[in-house]
Parts: sequence; structure tokens; C-alpha cells
Amino acid sequence: MAKIDILVIGGGIVGLTAAIAAAREGARVTVIDAAINAGSTANAGSLHVQMQSRFIRLYPEQAPNVEASLPLYLEAVKEWERLDAELGPFELVRKGGLMLAESQEQMAFLEKKAARERQRGLTVELLDRPALDRLAPWLGAQIVGAELCRDEGKLNPLVANVKLRQRAVALGVEFGIDRAVELVSRSAVTVLCASGARYVADRVILAAAWGVGELVKGLGLHLPVNAEPLHMNITEAGAGQINHLVQHAERTITLKQFGSGQIVIGGGWAAQSRGNVQVPAVLADSMLGNVALAARLVPAIGHLRVIRTWAGMNTTLDGMSLLGAVPGVERVIMAIPGDAGYTLGPLCGRTAACLALAHTPSIDVERLSARRFSA
Repeated sequence: MAKIDILVIGGGIVGLTAAIAAAREGARVTVIDAAINAGSTANAGSLHVQMQSRFIRLYPEQAPNVEASLPLYLEAVKEWERLDAELGPFELVRKGGLMLAESQEQMAFLEKKAARERQRGLTVELLDRPALDRLAPWLGAQIVGAELCRDEGKLNPLVANVKLRQRAVALGVEFGIDRAVELVSRSAVTVLCASGARYVADRVILAAAWGVGELVKGLGLHLPVNAEPLHMNITEAGAGQINHLVQHAERTITLKQFGSGQIVIGGGWAAQSRGNVQVPAVLADSMLGNVALAARLVPAIGHLRVIRTWAGMNTTLDGMSLLGAVPGVERVIMAIPGDAGYTLGPLCGRTAACLALAHTPSIDVERLSARRFSA
């Protein structure tokens, strides 16, 4: 077997961008992935920056960590813009994100949230209905106002994933389909796979998101990784008019329009988990509820047909990204994005490659290390 400098476990957005960054530096890189298409390949393409109301409601104990990480999201979107200019285009549009309110109580929630976000460097403002009409006249009559985060955007993940993989292949990165089941770290790292295959590498980057928890148990680290199965839909093409990423102050939804005119509707409706070796199953109630809410918020899309619906896995940890070596096992680098993993993915991937190559990353990773779980 040829010597591997860096073995990347996980071929999603983090693994791809880590592999590209390492290969550019001359490293011999191999990526192995279970190929169950449940993470990045199921993503809907939102570039999140502001705190998602859904996350605040469902994981209030983790919200302070997300809030403290907001400057990282700003850097992450800049990283996407850099990749888009170099390897795209990915249909990246950064005209801001709207979080809608249907009551004065919801507007009050957005006002408090916006004040906290400004303190972290985000560009946000509150819009009343007349201001919103000038920006997004296609919204339903019941919307009383919104928070506009000018830092947010959207892209087409199908295009981005293909172009990034093409770049990795052009750089000599090798890919294999397999599922890592055990890590043994000595002078090099040995990775045993479900197929019986065995890889030996100088460094390993763990970019398998919700699969990382099982892999590091044998190295003495216990991570509170949670796999959250979520639902998404895409419609046939409609007239192009929605330039913003659309969310809601209280209801679970994201909504955006691709350059093709198709509307992608998602945002956190539940899917049914089928374990860690199968894609989650779609739930009819989630599909119906998700698209009904979208049509309520944007009546002009109510006549469009849903042409595909699917499910994927979101990964939650503690609201912060996890970047750095397994404590006591410096050859194994973990790279798990915090909430909104696709947004944070390229920044986390490049940072993980820097750490694996013993370079100094552009962001401070001390607060993001695994030592917070190994005390």
C-alpha cells in the first residue's frame, strides 16, 4: 500500500475542503466515505450567519455557544466566497437573510436577538412592513416585519459538491467507499474499516460529523454527538424573485430559490432515522407541514409542484465547532462544524488541514479544542 500522509474520514464538505487544502501543500491524501448521502450531499444550500430561532428553541443550553461563535460564521461565509471565486461558480448569492415575524411578540424576540448579534459583529436591522414590502413584496399579508441579516446568503450545494470533488481529484486525492470502525494510534495511525480494509497514515482527519463519536471512544474521548434526521423539498421552477434566505422567528423553515427558479424548502422538519448505515426516511407529515408553511409565508409559490423530497442528517454537538487533536493522540485531528455545518464546512476543513500539516490556522482554535470534553 502506498504511503498516505493524510487520511480523511468523511467525504462531505469538511472532508472535501480539508483534502483540497492538504493536497495543495503536496500531501498525499486519501478520503474514505461511507457513501450513504446523508450529510453534505443532502444539504439545501443555506449560508447561515444569524442565530437560527429553531436552534434557540430546541437547544437553549447550547445557544450561548452558538452566539459566541458568530464571528466564525462571518469568516465561514468569506471562505465560501473565496472558494466560489476560485473553483465556482456555485450559484452563490449573498443578499442577506430574512427572519420573518407574524406578531409583535415575535418582533420583540427579533429585536433582542438582533441586539446580541450586533455585539458579535453581524450586520442586522429590523424592518417594519413598509420596509419589507420594498425589499420582498412577495411575502404574505400576515407578516408584520422581519430581521434582515445582510451577511447571509445561499448557494447550490449540488454544483458546489461536484466542483469541489473535481478539484480534489485533479490534485491527486484518492477516494474510497468504506466505513471506518476503529482507530489505532501509534507512530502512525491505523484505520480499520467495515470491509476489512486497513489504512495506515501519518495523520488522520475525522470529518465524519455524527460518525466521529463512535470512532474516538476507543481513544478515550466521549463526545455528545447527536445525529438529527431532517427533511427537505424542492419544487419545479417558478418565476425568479426570492433573492434572500428566508426563515421565521418561531416556525421551523428555511426557504430559498436557486438560479434555475426552483424553490428549496427545509429548515428542520423531522425525518425518520434508519440508523447509521441508511439514509433517513421521509415522513409525510413533515412534507405536508413544511410546504404548507412555505406557501403561507410566500403565497406566490403555492401553485408550484414539489418534484422531489428527501432527508439527511444534521449533526449537533454543544453549539460550537470541534477543531483539534484528540487529547493525547496528536495524530488524529477532529473537524466537526457547529450548528449549520455546511456553512462552516470549508473553514473547518481548511483549518483541519492546517493542523494536520502543523501549520498555524487563520482562526484561533484553542476554544474549539476537544479538551472541553476530556476534563
